[in-house]
Amino acid sequence: MQDASFQFQFLTPELIVSALAALNLYPESGLTPLNSYENRVYLFQAEDRQRYVVKFYRSQRWNLQQLQEEHELTQFLLAHDVPVIAPVVQNGYALHQVDGFYYAVWPYRPGRGLELDNMAQLEMVGQALGRWHARASNYTLQHRPEFNAINRVTTPINYLLQHQPWGTSALPWDALLAQLQQQLQTHALFSASQLALHGDCHAGNILWRDEPVILDLDDCVMGPAMQDIWMLLSGDENEQRQQLYTILDGYETYCEFDERQLGFIEPLRTLRMLNYLVWLHRRWQDPAFPQAFPWFNQHDYWQNQFRMLTEQAQLLEQPKAVINYNC
Repeated sequence: MQDASFQFQFLTPELIVSALAALNLYPESGLTPLNSYENRVYLFQAEDRQRYVVKFYRSQRWNLQQLQEEHELTQFLLAHDVPVIAPVVQNGYALHQVDGFYYAVWPYRPGRGLELDNMAQLEMVGQALGRWHARASNYTLQHRPEFNAINRVTTPINYLLQHQPWGTSALPWDALLAQLQQQLQTHALFSASQLALHGDCHAGNILWRDEPVILDLDDCVMGPAMQDIWMLLSGDENEQRQQLYTILDGYETYCEFDERQLGFIEPLRTLRMLNYLVWLHRRWQDPAFPQAFPWFNQHDYWQNQFRMLTEQAQLLEQPKAVINYNC
């Protein structure tokens, strides 16, 4: 198999059908691609008239033990009344392999998108996350990358400095990244207590079916509780404050929230911005990425990224006062 960037060219329809047949699943409908850039995900209806979703994981991203941890955490949460969808287990296994690809199948569950301006929905999301965090407070992911300054700060910044994806820009990227590294690497978020998180908990990973259902634990990781909350916030400062406190009202039905983590939002946002740039550059040789992100190698995009990261550096230097949640 060629470099992992190009690996999905070998994932042919024939191979997908063969992989499903090994699980006694025979598509009666076509394979409908679902929105996923990191992996390849397809919806189909089988001969049993049930609809399923099959995911083929990008090879060389997670190893066998790391993928098994995702499925084991999902089963643990489901057994503890946390609203997640677990992969289908067959012959004792949920994770399978074909021609170098790991893959798994989930039952399809229809639903609507989460409405971030619906406070009743947000409170119920908070309850689901609080139940998750309470149940998983002593659960450890042993094989996932550690949530620490080396993995989240030093490594992505060194990657950007080495590859300089901004091209011939005259902007002082080296100085800005050095400032961000200095601000982030000793931040309190890396010394906070950690638990087994979803890791990528945004609205696109929550299905609404009269209650929230949390999807896609592909990025599960140990980390601070706020990592599973801040990406659900949108709008202006007042709107985000209302959303945050609504989520926390639901959250604290099941799990106490350490309000010191209210100060983690901007550092976590900055980390996501940096790691997103690295992710796009690493995946650029995958033909799907230039099609989906044509602006990535354009001068205006990198000027805008420099401006936004400069604003983040200012927020990290002089963080906004946070109104105590319990006041």
